[in-house]
Amino acid sequence: MENLNDKLRKFSETLGKKLDSGPAMDYQSLRKVYELQANQDIQLAQQKARVDRVATLQGKSDLNPKWRFENLELDSPDVVEAVSIAKSFIAAHQDSSWRESGSHLMLFYGDYGRGKSHIAGAIAHELINEHEITVLYRQLSSLLELRTFSWDYKAQDNVGEKFREINKDLIEVDLLILDEVCVNETQLNKNSQSWLGNLLRQRLANKKNCILITNHGLPQLQNALGQYCFESIKEYDTYKVKFSGPSRRDSLSDEYSGYSDTNTGYRPNQVK
Repeated sequence: MENLNDKLRKFSETLGKKLDSGPAMDYQSLRKVYELQANQDIQLAQQKARVDRVATLQGKSDLNPKWRFENLELDSPDVVEAVSIAKSFIAAHQDSSWRESGSHLMLFYGDYGRGKSHIAGAIAHELINEHEITVLYRQLSSLLELRTFSWDYKAQDNVGEKFREINKDLIEVDLLILDEVCVNETQLNKNSQSWLGNLLRQRLANKKNCILITNHGLPQLQNALGQYCFESIKEYDTYKVKFSGPSRRDSLSDEYSGYSDTNTGYRPNQVK
């Protein structure tokens, strides 16, 4: 009666391959070899599946791919402090009890070009890579515009359905980043205040985290959002991060040397 090794040898000869000569392996030894190979194949499949999942999460997040910590210049104390807080926030996700304890919100405020969106995006990229956190980045103004258009029931572009789908994602995603909160707005209208306040409260109830980015100082932001919406923010375990360093955006020089904007009366929101 043929043993297992004889059968393997005949099978290899049928395929035109020569089985390496050597001492015959018993069943238990062969089983260990096959189990080792199977485990290696499973690990490779799991690694590939994880890479695919992360790539999918990155694609759905709508994040700028350049928003990474390695692309950030630590050129002022406020940025150094913000990065330290950001990395502590990321590290806290390793603690399951912290993640299940409630909802956490980071509020980034300061003038234009200070690195707020960059650091928020870097946090998101790290959380996707390390913990496969679902992330959605949106500008608040674009959401409010889409919401307004969704009221047009005669529209033929399915904008109402699109907004309902987006609104569902806004509620369910693990980390929601809302940028340009109340940009160029002294105060949101009451309807927008209520919608945003309800969104934040729904996420709070579902233990979902948020990052809000604004150019307003805190008193101005409270007035712009309204009391109901601002109280929703205060319900979170909130981390307030102020950006006050120099702008990191390149300036635009005017080709007309005589031009001056000092009399326009416009000044960006200043952090007090």
